[in-house]
Amino acid sequence: MNTRPAPIYLDKLLARLELAGRSTVVRHQGSDLSGEALRAMIFQYARVLYDVGITRGKLVAMFAPNRPEAIAIRYAAHILGAGAVYLSVPPTEEQRQALLKQMAPDLLVVFPETIHYWHANAGVRLATVGVDCAASCGRLDVLASSASDTRLDVMAWPEDLAVIISSGGTTGVPKGSCRSFAAYTAMVSVPSPSDRRQLVNGHLAYLSQVLVDITLLGGGCVVLEGAFEAADTLATIEAERITDLFLVEPQLFELMDHPDVCCRNLSSLRTLTHIGASAPQTLRLRARERLGPVIAHTYGASEMGIVSMLTPAEHDLSRPDLFTCAGRILPGVEVRFRLKDGSLGEPGDIGSIEVRSPAMASGYRNRPELEAANFKAGWYCSGDLGRLDSDGYLHILGRAADASEVNGILVTPTLIQEVLCGLSSVRCAVVVIDNEARVTIAAVSAWTGLSIGAETCRQAVAEHFGQETAASLVVVSLDRIPLTEQGKPNRAAIKALARSRSLVDAA
Repeated sequence: MNTRPAPIYLDKLLARLELAGRSTVVRHQGSDLSGEALRAMIFQYARVLYDVGITRGKLVAMFAPNRPEAIAIRYAAHILGAGAVYLSVPPTEEQRQALLKQMAPDLLVVFPETIHYWHANAGVRLATVGVDCAASCGRLDVLASSASDTRLDVMAWPEDLAVIISSGGTTGVPKGSCRSFAAYTAMVSVPSPSDRRQLVNGHLAYLSQVLVDITLLGGGCVVLEGAFEAADTLATIEAERITDLFLVEPQLFELMDHPDVCCRNLSSLRTLTHIGASAPQTLRLRARERLGPVIAHTYGASEMGIVSMLTPAEHDLSRPDLFTCAGRILPGVEVRFRLKDGSLGEPGDIGSIEVRSPAMASGYRNRPELEAANFKAGWYCSGDLGRLDSDGYLHILGRAADASEVNGILVTPTLIQEVLCGLSSVRCAVVVIDNEARVTIAAVSAWTGLSIGAETCRQAVAEHFGQETAASLVVVSLDRIPLTEQGKPNRAAIKALARSRSLVDAA
């Protein structure tokens, strides 16, 4: 085996694990995994993967639950110079099979929690962890238990495919954003304190995998939980002395409104970062008031990584205007704004956001037409509408495709959400454009004991955006906003609910 010409993130990570020795680096369901134990597991799985044909340039896919074996297998693939992808889980079997076909992995790994996502006609070699079935490559955990755990050289080269990060795919087959080892190394090479205790209760397919790597690279500890649940999350923060937590915004809102917020000791928490949807100012202020000076907000996507951040220190209650922005652009990231006529905007102009950075993806896995439409001359075209203010803060106004100008007034779902969340009866709201029905849908959730009148919502929208915009508003009152596997608002489900209720009303 030949060694590669330049170091990658995994070199530092393996050195960190060796330095950690018997200290805990991963905690899962009450059990501790030391640095030396995780390092040994990685080398054992690397030998097993090599024996089943995984070498440089191959791709290992996983329907992966939040467990140490999934993390070790990904690192093991990287030692061999192979790429890895944690697959998202689209809602239908047809979409899952299409996702597998698009990714075209050389090996699929499933676990007891995820074996039901595998289909016998998938046309890909199968291996399992923790479960017996007719897998062509057998049980990797059983094979690894008798494999040598002695050190292996890292075979990956900087330009090799390292990671594919899957999108949620709520409107179809998810996209897979590809990064080389060089780009992924840039993505995870950010400062992280050695006493960091990162709670990971989101799906590994998304940003969670990046948080795992950042934490371990800094010498910290990752606490793995199977999924997000507000009461359990608050209890875990207290019991495990969690310092860092990442949530998509609907999860943040559920956490901050949970009654246990008042009775749990959250003093260990240093940073609670939220991302993934358009958070109204009203809700962000409530999060800061209820959870304290730990809130951070980032803007980014699987294709472009993290673009900007509003730090906990900048979540200053004396500056409520800052709670409308996505913070300052991070060092090394370039942002520009494309106007409707195709020209580039000047500072302060509203335009479609384009991003370039060392950590961004190179394109999509086996989606050439989509890649050509979104990755242009080294820039990623986000499709998000935004502007940069005079103080250097980035403001996200929503999807450009959903924005309109009505009687000279800019109207976006994000701006309508802010108006609705300002109503005293509304706990949270999600606004979705249904172009087919030519309506704007407002899914609203009320405070306990209160109700939300559709006419009240339309009146508030009319006061800000005019009667024409209010007239197209369909209000759907829900006890709970439907969410995707990622925890983001499920826009397809919201549209379906609105249409079904309209049919019932018409009948």
